[in-house]
Amino acid sequence: MRITAVYERSVPLDSAIANAYIDFRTMTASVVAVVTDVVRDGEPIIGYGFNSNGRYGAGGLLRERFIPRLLQAAPEDLVNGGGDNFDPFKVWDILMRGEKPGGHGERSVAVGVIDMAMWDIVAKVANKPLYRLLAEQIGDGSPDERVFVYAAGGYYAPGKDLSQLQEEMRQYLGMGYTHVKMKIGGVSLDEDLRRIDAVLTVVGDSSRLAVDANGRFGWDEALRYAEALKPYRLFWYEEAGDPLDYALQAALSEVYPHPMATGENLFSHQDARNLLRYGGMRPATDYLQFDCALSYGLVEYLRTLEQLGRFGWSSRRVIPHGGHQMSLNIAAGLHLGGNESYPGVFQPFGGFSDHLAVDNGYVRLPNAPGIGFEEKHALYDLLRTLTP
Repeated sequence: MRITAVYERSVPLDSAIANAYIDFRTMTASVVAVVTDVVRDGEPIIGYGFNSNGRYGAGGLLRERFIPRLLQAAPEDLVNGGGDNFDPFKVWDILMRGEKPGGHGERSVAVGVIDMAMWDIVAKVANKPLYRLLAEQIGDGSPDERVFVYAAGGYYAPGKDLSQLQEEMRQYLGMGYTHVKMKIGGVSLDEDLRRIDAVLTVVGDSSRLAVDANGRFGWDEALRYAEALKPYRLFWYEEAGDPLDYALQAALSEVYPHPMATGENLFSHQDARNLLRYGGMRPATDYLQFDCALSYGLVEYLRTLEQLGRFGWSSRRVIPHGGHQMSLNIAAGLHLGGNESYPGVFQPFGGFSDHLAVDNGYVRLPNAPGIGFEEKHALYDLLRTLTP
């Protein structure tokens, strides 16, 4: 049982949309294909991976460090004790050989991309959907058959007015979503409040609208927005300030009584632990958004989930960032609280299986072996171009 080749490429997202911090016109994502010598139906089993939007592709790191380590490893060091499948935990250790602790930056993206591909392979070799394999091998044996998802959108874009923002949200509701998210912090507070009011005329219930500042605010602005948002009683107020400013997050919890969310830009279990220790996050109120594709993959993500219980958190308070099928499988297999979805942006990566529609805010998972990329045809068509 061997890995015979690894292919990678950086793919442009090339979108004019923007959040409060960046636009996505030059944003890229890394995609990889890991080819094995395991043959199924006359074809080698191939695992695919990519990184979530918001972090650039990590092609240099993949080519210079992580792919060579994987290809140079002895085949017996990549498989489980029975020799009948690959072992993603052993693979992770090989990828991280020679890496010093700390500095959880772009290398966490590179490792996360390969880790995703390896879990895709492991589930395909086992001939099971990944969420069922996770439930059986790591969880309680019983996966969730459907997962809560919300539609993330409401980005700033050239010429986009309130009526277009409203129409976007109508489309999400028409697709079956019950909860939506919009960006704030890219314009003045007064203008953002007008945008929120406009969306609420479409959504109706304010508890079904989340807002996301993408870490834009300093201390004073974050608190000013908190006071202005308080009367709305929104689904959540997300990432007000820098993700590593735990003191600011703690200060917000003292003045903002409604749900807050953060964590998508924390890339290790150590950073997650510091958030839970010092960030003032409330286990019964707030949400955590750690994204495995950006944070060294599922192997490290399991260490992050382990930290939750030590601080009194339920896994149901975790709703990952990223809107991708890997997190959807984790959510179903390990009983997370849901998953982000990008039905209108970041295609072909955003969204889930083509033939499983969102129904009253929930989506089911396909029975296809692996992560299910083959059930999302536009994405699969892109991934297949990686291999000769």
